Amino acid sequence: MIAPLPVVDETDPMPFPRTTSPSAQPGSERFFAAIDLGSNSFHLLVAAVNHGELRPLAIRSEKVQLAAGLENGWLDAAAIARGLEALSRFRQVLDTLNPGMVRVIGTNTLRAAKNAGDFIDPAQKMLGWPVEIVAGREEARLIYLGVAHSEADDDAARLVVDIGGGSTELIIGQRFEARVLESLHMGCVGYQRRFFADGAITRARCDQAYRAAYMELLNIREEFRAQGWRDCVGSSGTYLAIAEILRAQGRGAITRSGLHALRDQLIRCGHVDKLGGIAGLKAARYGVIAAGTAIACAIMDALEIEAMRASSGALREGAIYDLVGRLQHEDVRERTVSALLRRSGVPEFHARRVEQVADGLFVQVAADLGLADPHREVLRWAARLHEIGLAVSHSQFHKHGQYIIEHADLPGFAREEQRILAALVRAHRRKFPRALIESFPTEDVGVLTHLCVLLRLAVVFKYASPLDGVPVLRFSAAPGIYRLRFPDGWLDRHPLTAAELSQECDYLAQANLALRLE
Repeated sequence: MIAPLPVVDETDPMPFPRTTSPSAQPGSERFFAAIDLGSNSFHLLVAAVNHGELRPLAIRSEKVQLAAGLENGWLDAAAIARGLEALSRFRQVLDTLNPGMVRVIGTNTLRAAKNAGDFIDPAQKMLGWPVEIVAGREEARLIYLGVAHSEADDDAARLVVDIGGGSTELIIGQRFEARVLESLHMGCVGYQRRFFADGAITRARCDQAYRAAYMELLNIREEFRAQGWRDCVGSSGTYLAIAEILRAQGRGAITRSGLHALRDQLIRCGHVDKLGGIAGLKAARYGVIAAGTAIACAIMDALEIEAMRASSGALREGAIYDLVGRLQHEDVRERTVSALLRRSGVPEFHARRVEQVADGLFVQVAADLGLADPHREVLRWAARLHEIGLAVSHSQFHKHGQYIIEHADLPGFAREEQRILAALVRAHRRKFPRALIESFPTEDVGVLTHLCVLLRLAVVFKYASPLDGVPVLRFSAAPGIYRLRFPDGWLDRHPLTAAELSQECDYLAQANLALRLE
């Protein structure tokens, strides 16, 4: 929604990324696209969605192995170049099919890379859409959503496992709702580099990879086994590759015994260059199949899974279904904000009043300031959460609120969305945090400044008398200048609000912003 987009058309009034285009009209068959910037592969899915059903129009996958270029936390130039070359080909598909909404999602390697911006910035310029870096549990939620829509819609508890290039996601859910989500730091590309770097596949190396994965799983085993599940599904590339091998060898489903037999077969081959004789194994998987199999064996053993099946549903499908949910006002971010507020134990009375006032101010100036619906959403969320820091302490609670929002697991939110929301909460009182706002990309600073001012003004009115309520305010604005006009005598009858507005004039003046009270 609001992750910054580096290059913006000067005729577009919204510097945050667009979420719709003229081709996405309500009531018609709409085209959506999702790009999964995985640690092993990049995936593109363009699909039409009609009556809640997804019909793929274009599917592309490129073996980029971004994680192979991650050294000491830094992405090397070759990995960045491979990724951008893949995206240039994806861009041609997008230009041809012209989807109305696109999500580009970065996962483990881009989460970890200290210089992720060296890839993200040119990628955004190339695609024309923002790159969202999601947290591990948000990645897990989207994976589960993609799998759940690809499976039978029943009430059985389901375990979904996705072995990626840099991380492994494990989720227990029911129907379309994930209940337990985990993301572990083990993936087929990372383990290939760690245990099979020279291509040799020995029993000792397989055992080392297995033990490392098993140790990671011990952190979640008790909770997952206590929750329980009736159905088990493996998602995406590694499990699809394993399923194809076992099927070619007449073994059927992915079983514990079948996986250990595959591991023994890989050991007998001895080297990635000698895997051509394994039926069902594609050449593109030679380099990572030993690592992926070791992780899969550890998962089966640690969680005592006897059999599972593979599903083609994955993060990219989940991202599209998540977009459709937002259009149908089933935005998981709304539920996330409400749940966070309830957990904090902070009363909702002030939150709702501030939200109403902020929304009323927004409507009056949105056109003049170039604000749009995504900005309205984030302003409403920030208003609802502005006092959440009180759950820690009254002193400096705006700073506590910033920390909570920025570091919490918030389903539905990308990392940059959380940072923006946290910044608004931090900025709602006391000195205007100009340095914080200017730490965002230049093209977003203006919009964030406007949203901060709207929120700060709304907060001033939370102590307006419940008897006569908030006055009918006439609000106008231009960049750097904001004007509030009150009914005659209202400020005289509300000295606390008048004093706080006077203080707000001073705070804004220190940030070279003018507030005029008329």
